[in-house]
Amino acid sequence: MTRILTRTASADTVSRLAQSGLHPLLARIYAARGVSDPAELDYSLKALIPPGRLKGVDDAAQILADAIEAGARMVIIADYDCDGATACAVGMRALRMFGADVHYIVPNRFEYGYGLTPAIVELATGLEPELLITVDNGIASVEGVAAARDLGLATVITDHHLPGDTLPEADVIVNPNQPGCDFPSKALAGVGVMFYTMLALRAELRSRGAFAGRAEPNLAELLDLVALGTVADVVKLDHNNRILVSQGLQRMRADRMQPGLRALFTVAAREPARCTTFDLGFALGPRLNAAGRLADMSLGIECLITDDPGRALEIAQELDKLNRERRAIEAEMQEEAMLGLDGIDPGSRTSLTLFEPEWHQGVIGILAGRIKEKFHRPTIAFAQGNPGELKGSGRSIPGLHLRDALDLVTKQAPDLVIKFGGHAMAAGLTIHEDRLEEFRETFEAVVKSLMNPADLTRSLETDGELEGSLFTLETAQLLEREIWGQGFAPPLFADHFQVENQRILKEKHLKLQLRKGNTRLEAIQFNNAGPAAEHIHAAFRLAVNEFRGVASVQLMLEHFEQE
Repeated sequence: MTRILTRTASADTVSRLAQSGLHPLLARIYAARGVSDPAELDYSLKALIPPGRLKGVDDAAQILADAIEAGARMVIIADYDCDGATACAVGMRALRMFGADVHYIVPNRFEYGYGLTPAIVELATGLEPELLITVDNGIASVEGVAAARDLGLATVITDHHLPGDTLPEADVIVNPNQPGCDFPSKALAGVGVMFYTMLALRAELRSRGAFAGRAEPNLAELLDLVALGTVADVVKLDHNNRILVSQGLQRMRADRMQPGLRALFTVAAREPARCTTFDLGFALGPRLNAAGRLADMSLGIECLITDDPGRALEIAQELDKLNRERRAIEAEMQEEAMLGLDGIDPGSRTSLTLFEPEWHQGVIGILAGRIKEKFHRPTIAFAQGNPGELKGSGRSIPGLHLRDALDLVTKQAPDLVIKFGGHAMAAGLTIHEDRLEEFRETFEAVVKSLMNPADLTRSLETDGELEGSLFTLETAQLLEREIWGQGFAPPLFADHFQVENQRILKEKHLKLQLRKGNTRLEAIQFNNAGPAAEHIHAAFRLAVNEFRGVASVQLMLEHFEQE
């Protein structure tokens, strides 16, 4: 069951925003998302929270500046997702601008797992570093940092994940979520933390006169990478993150971006001049992530740090091929998961725990997300890990903080989970293979104790009805240009329509012709081949549809109910 709800907005706030010059429709939409001051829509760089508010960032800048002056070799320890890859690319490009001797390694997720482990420290020693810098990882790397200290290596941790009970004894930690950090935005992605660290480093180098006689490096050139990593990591798009994303999108639309991003747009058949957060999250991000899921993320990082357009395109084509392979694997796994759920009433459970011996470890996170979307239940999918172990990836729904739930599982059954980590909506874990059923039931009991039964019914929050005069291409284009994403949902409207015509496309998409008053509208619902009644109540987005060079408005149906 799905409930269609309508967001509320203060009439005074809507009026105030409209009086500031905002389009009346945008004023209503923004007010419903908690925006009360036009300053919250200032996406200029001067509106960014200053780097100095980030705990540890000035100390990190001093350590890095000292290392650059001493000619010390640095090695960035990256993560194998899009956020980690873009964070690594920001670090590599910025530090090279500053004249640093910098290299990187990224763990192969199947051999080394996640983060700065003792094994990764040993691997890094092959590059003869004096300083290790983590990006998008490290806050839980207690043993890895200790191993680095034993070897006399300095460590700078840049991360955004939630810390555990014990922090690593690094030389410095930069993480808005660490204890004692009063940085107003706790939603920075790993790439955002690294960008801020590079801003602080530039300020430190400036104070030392490092740029005397030469142009100061322009770190704004890296905002395309920051935007991509921020959107792809599905962090909350608070005001500060919206600034970073807006600035990055502006650069992409003006064709001022890294060759690797331009190449990714090419292989994804997307037009940079009108790119949106949707393109970053669903076209570019998955192609980069495919490298970490099926192969080695160093391929994705190389795409982002090369200045050779030909090389960038060559790598992007390889990433596109990997992404097609990933989609095929995912489709097969999803089919197997649905067969495994056949005969089980998901409505009778508050969580779903899935496992098949042949499932691909790099794709279980996507599978968990798909099943979660279909059944609206927190879902964990497992694949074979090391001998005797299963590796899991989970996705949650509003109302359940997944990492906190796993923490409670470990408290109730201390030796059940080998390790875990993550966020409110996504987490990873490792368990003993022979205790899968015990985990399934313990996790179910924990989730049931934490969740409000009402949260198990899917709710679609909409912006209510759309005036008849606004069902236009101009309105769709207006909305398309804005910054939407996690925690700042794209506009979703709801209304009643008469269905005049309908047909099935490619055996799985429902194409409809709708009527609202005297207006006829084209609409489509993807992955739904079921028929619609003559009258429906639908939740929809306005979208720009391009066919043979002609643009028109189209309704993208999220959900409809028969009337």
